Amino acid sequence: MLRGKKALVTGSTSGIGLAIAKSLAEQGCHIILNGFGEAKAIEDLQRDMARDYKVDVTFEGVDLTDVSGMEAMAKRLDQKGGVDILVNNAGVQFVNPIETFPVAKWDLIIALSLSAPFHLTRLLLPAMRQRKWGRIVNIASAHALVASPFKSAYVSAKHGLAGLTKVVALEAAEDGVTCNALCPGYVHTPLVDAQIDDTAKARGITREAVIRDVMLGPQATKKFVRTDEIGGFVVFLCSASADSITGAVMPIDGAWTSQ
Repeated sequence: MLRGKKALVTGSTSGIGLAIAKSLAEQGCHIILNGFGEAKAIEDLQRDMARDYKVDVTFEGVDLTDVSGMEAMAKRLDQKGGVDILVNNAGVQFVNPIETFPVAKWDLIIALSLSAPFHLTRLLLPAMRQRKWGRIVNIASAHALVASPFKSAYVSAKHGLAGLTKVVALEAAEDGVTCNALCPGYVHTPLVDAQIDDTAKARGITREAVIRDVMLGPQATKKFVRTDEIGGFVVFLCSASADSITGAVMPIDGAWTSQ
């Protein structure tokens, strides 16, 4: 069913986004990568994925805090046949008490994790509606459902993304387009690894204590969520078996939010 579909996955040059891109490519989707990295490394990634999965792999390096850049990208993609699957995954994290939380960091996190999904959805949804088929998957977080100290911007953005997901699902419900949000618990990615030291500093505890008590403490399984689990879930949501799943905000968090 997914063979030949075109999927834009933001933040897909590493971590969760890359795992999602590879999972979709394995199903025959042509992939549009987006993210940061050295030009040579991205070229190598494109070549390797195209060879391994026998699909087209292109790269859009647009800055997702730049609205005009996203608009130009959407126009380019529409001219090349449009996007069937949009995965809003890009994000950034910063950990700090709210009274000293840098305003610039707040603006950046909201822009990447909430405003960019809004803009990409408004720009790419019309063509999906015309084709009477589309999938939008927002990678939220367990923090779209619960809160943690020192993450005011991230928690606010992810709660907002959950709300945006429901609104888009309702508006596109009769057009063959679904919109859902996945809410992973802690996944051991470069983004999370960078959080460990920041959280240790903010809480005045060791790195080991952050992993044991802060990150894996809430997850009943006491295991990090794997990136391939998230990729597999996205593939399912894009399949015919998930035609009636829309507007859902689904945890994949080792029972964190069940407690």
